[in-house]
Amino acid sequence: MQDKMKTRRKPTIRISKSDHARLSALASTVAARNPQASDELLAELERARIVSDGLISAGAVQMGSTVTFKPDTGDAKTITLVFPGDADISDGKVSILTPIGTALIGLSAGQSIMWTARDGRRHELSVLAVNRPAREGDAADQRAPAPSTTAGD
Repeated sequence: MQDKMKTRRKPTIRISKSDHARLSALASTVAARNPQASDELLAELERARIVSDGLISAGAVQMGSTVTFKPDTGDAKTITLVFPGDADISDGKVSILTPIGTALIGLSAGQSIMWTARDGRRHELSVLAVNRPAREGDAADQRAPAPSTTAGD
């Protein structure tokens, strides 16, 4: 069972340019006091495909997304992925700097990923649904983009 977990590839993820920039800055800011969280977030950012904000799918986990996922440890859970200052586990708001928060960024419904908890145990989760609510001043990013005739980013 452990061998299967060790050899599984991480799924392809997509992150918007603005989330990538904000998360890169956050990882740099917390590097001195939380190097493990910083390194894990930077590793996810490095492997992500960065896309223009207007072209990111509403089905991709972004900052502020509400995500329903099924962990290998139990029943499905629904959380909102937030920056550390907004985290409140009692309200279902999980920080991007937690191992599970970092694992979720950029995934889409139907994708699964292996992640390592703070106690060193390896787990798997599967994303069931993603809802990215409209944010103030960000309504244009919530609509499906029109087909583009320009080259991809």
